[in-house]
Amino acid sequence: MTERPGSGQGNDPRSAELAERLAVVRKRIADAAGTAGRSDRPPSLIVVTKFHPAEDIRRLAALGITDVGENRDQEAAAKALELADLDLTWHFVGQLQTKKAKSVARYAAAVHSVDRPQLVDALAKAVRNEMDSNGRSPLDCFIQVSLEEREHDGDGGTHRGGAIPADVPLLAERIAAADSLNLAGVMAVAPLGAPPEPAFEKLAGISARLVAAYPAATGISAGMSQDLEAAIRFGATHLRIGSDILGSRPAVG
Repeated sequence: MTERPGSGQGNDPRSAELAERLAVVRKRIADAAGTAGRSDRPPSLIVVTKFHPAEDIRRLAALGITDVGENRDQEAAAKALELADLDLTWHFVGQLQTKKAKSVARYAAAVHSVDRPQLVDALAKAVRNEMDSNGRSPLDCFIQVSLEEREHDGDGGTHRGGAIPADVPLLAERIAAADSLNLAGVMAVAPLGAPPEPAFEKLAGISARLVAAYPAATGISAGMSQDLEAAIRFGATHLRIGSDILGSRPAVG
């Protein structure tokens, strides 16, 4: 029987590289959690694998990774199908078109980018259909919050995605009312070109107000390769780390 690439790390340079990178990130997380007094409750690590091959995910699974993030449905759906033999939890972390809700409902355990009522409704319907047909679990939904000072770009859309903070209660109510969805918490991306701490402090305040109304919605999805320490300091429960573990995106040939 031919051994799958990545199943044996001894003679696989890519597995060795991933193991080394992953160890560095895990140490950063442990150190930051210790500094924040959170050694007993460190955040979950989601490895964002966009543009990297499925075999890298297989290698990461052999290194103990169970949570994988993708931000393009076509790529995520294909990888989830190819890696169905692995015990992985798939997180959709990118901007999601309403028409893609049906596809995402087939493989994702969580969507971190819920930012408008129409998407809530589409996901609720799609997940309900999957629950009825194959018994899948309700979908965890994180409300993506825009932390940009300039909330909208020139085309009238949000600059990096996300609902304005004032819309969080409405979205939370809509998610909580759907029996096929779980209100997991909030998500945000720190604004470009500015220190991340004020943004993550703001997100922590939004989270606290959400939890006051929905005690189970304690999740805070925040922190990427460049700012995970700041995110942990302000209460992140889920980190979305890509490049520091996987390296540069493969060249598109």
